[in-house]
Amino acid sequence: LDRRASPPSAILMDIEMPRMDGYELAAALRARPEFESVPLLMLTSRAGEKHRQKALRLGVDRYLVKPCPEDLLLAELRNCIAARRGSRLAAG
Repeated sequence: LDRRASPPSAILMDIEMPRMDGYELAAALRARPEFESVPLLMLTSRAGEKHRQKALRLGVDRYLVKPCPEDLLLAELRNCIAARRGSRLAAG
């Protein structure tokens, strides 16, 4: 990643991805200060509570199960971005 570039407004990931799974990605992102205020959303087919809890422990903001209606996904993205921006403004 280019450290000079602004971080994205949000990151959408799956648990099952090539090379690095979503858990590893979430942990790696949360370990970097430039991503601490970026909302992480997990969209996955794994509906089990153990998967949800692991993702939330790693710093994922929302855990959504496929199939996820597009309007719900977009609403969750908007809500997460607004919440993170609000907490960043309150802290700054």
